[in-house]
Amino acid sequence: MTTDTKAIIGTIVAVAISLGGLLTVQFSTINSRFDDVNSRFDDVNARIDDLRTDLSAEIATVRADLSAEVATVRAEVATVRADVGMIREDLRRLDDRLRAVEVAFGKVDQRLATLERLHLPGGDDE
Repeated sequence: MTTDTKAIIGTIVAVAISLGGLLTVQFSTINSRFDDVNSRFDDVNARIDDLRTDLSAEIATVRADLSAEVATVRAEVATVRADVGMIREDLRRLDDRLRAVEVAFGKVDQRLATLERLHLPGGDDE
């Protein structure tokens, strides 16, 4: 091997080693940047998970409150329905009593008409 050949081979080896070192540094820099981006994604994911947990808790609270309100409204509707039933029954009894009074008043009216015919002097008819 000649000196020129040795120099060329040495230069190629030195360039290859330098390129290997530079590529290693570049890859490590790229990996560190990817690690930074990945850590940011992990942070965002953690914040989203926290938000999801908070929202789930709030939704559960709203559902519980809404269920309690629905139960209250249902109880009040049942009370109103019971009151309406009692009012209907009271109206039926009042109607029955009024009908009985009308019948009794009719009987009294008939008796009064009979008494008037028997005891009061007639007008021009007699």
